[in-house]
Amino acid sequence: MSASLTPRRLVAAFLAAGALVGAAALPATAAGDHGNGRHARSAVVIGSVQHESHARNDRSNHALNREWVEVKNTGRHGVDLRGYTLTDQQGNRYRFAGLRLAGGHSVKVHTGQGRNTHTDVYQNRSRQIWDARDTATLRDDRGRVIDTESWGGRQGRGHHS
Repeated sequence: MSASLTPRRLVAAFLAAGALVGAAALPATAAGDHGNGRHARSAVVIGSVQHESHARNDRSNHALNREWVEVKNTGRHGVDLRGYTLTDQQGNRYRFAGLRLAGGHSVKVHTGQGRNTHTDVYQNRSRQIWDARDTATLRDDRGRVIDTESWGGRQGRGHHS
């Protein structure tokens, strides 16, 4: 009986050790890959920015819509932007409604009024909000900062994730 008990104990110890190694590796896998091929870093980023037109006093809708921030999906898979927000330093905020941004595509968030499409959305504001020196911050639907883009400062333009 003791001869068969020893192999069982060895097998049990081996299986227990394997379970511990697997459990220890799980958080690292979850943090970096989420099990679905996506990395912890977002594929959605702020692209180009067209800020403050030269005609600052021109409050026409055409002038307002010459001011925009581009949001790009650099990944291969579509992303639902519902609940994502885009803000400036003064606290002006645009919240995305139901918009699915296809992989490799972008959308321009215009300041003025217009009809939303898959490539252009509108904040429906009556004044320009993006200043010559400003920062755009993109947050996901949980409020986590996804990307920032600053311009006009001493350091110039730059992304910060």
